[in-house]
Amino acid sequence: MKNIGRRVVLAAPAALSASRSAFGQAGYPDHAIRFVGGFPPGGPADLSARMLAQGLGEILGQQVVVENKSGAAGNIASQIVAEAKPDGYTLLVGTSIMSIVPSVYDKLPYDPHKSFTAVAHFTTIPMVIVVPADGPKTLHELIALLKKEPGKSYGTPGNGSLIHMGSLLFSQRIGAETLHVPYRGSAPAMQDTLAGRHAFQIDTLGSSKGFVDGGRLRILAVCTDQRMTALPDVPTVKEITGFPLDVVTWYLIFAPAGTPQPIVDKLGTGINQAIKSPAIVEKARELGMEMVQSTPASSKQFYEEQIAKWAPIVKASGAKVE
Repeated sequence: MKNIGRRVVLAAPAALSASRSAFGQAGYPDHAIRFVGGFPPGGPADLSARMLAQGLGEILGQQVVVENKSGAAGNIASQIVAEAKPDGYTLLVGTSIMSIVPSVYDKLPYDPHKSFTAVAHFTTIPMVIVVPADGPKTLHELIALLKKEPGKSYGTPGNGSLIHMGSLLFSQRIGAETLHVPYRGSAPAMQDTLAGRHAFQIDTLGSSKGFVDGGRLRILAVCTDQRMTALPDVPTVKEITGFPLDVVTWYLIFAPAGTPQPIVDKLGTGINQAIKSPAIVEKARELGMEMVQSTPASSKQFYEEQIAKWAPIVKASGAKVE
């Protein structure tokens, strides 16, 4: 009996600790949450993060603050979150560049596979192929031009960027020798495309729409397997060529590894609820975004698949840190 009594006494502190942990998770969140993103203010990633932050904050009853920590292809923001306390108050707004940097950098200050817990893949932005207004009128015409005249160029926001990899993949699949011209950002690349210095550019609808509406650009195709809700009359590359070209910008919320599952699940449920609100749906449509319902498990699978998809393409490109 004495031994039994001793086991009960010894178990009590552990039970109390577990109770306190469960209570802490049940009371989550009790103060503001940080969204850390590796992008500058005003761009599509920033707009997406702020749109989600407002909606999620209303659902959780706490403010969600967006912090921009741009630089090093998003690695500064990723490191901050990887090293943060896994309590659900510091989250990463992960972007599609996260699927490319593991193959571009020889060494990262975090483990892309083990440092994070995927919470929710909340939006995808399909890319579009655009040409100057006086350029080819169809994708077939563009492909014929690129094959006929090797060395025709395309602009990108930088070496090793998603747009670089997507443009290279497109060139490989049509069997054309094209010239990559990297810039420091999408805006200068687009200016030269508008001026007719490049044969084509892959870009987001949000960045191109103003030029399309102004008659300075033409959209030839959507780089995804399904037509965009915002562009129902524009065909996909697959419809025209027969081969898939899935090049999308995506945004995914990550928590530090070790974040309690109840917190991860609560965040995921809140995000799925927030992106169904009419205000967010309408704003997303304006920005050319496709909102995504997900689970932590499906989000992790998507992220790992993206890394695996781009690794051989990055290797073939020879892209390295500039």
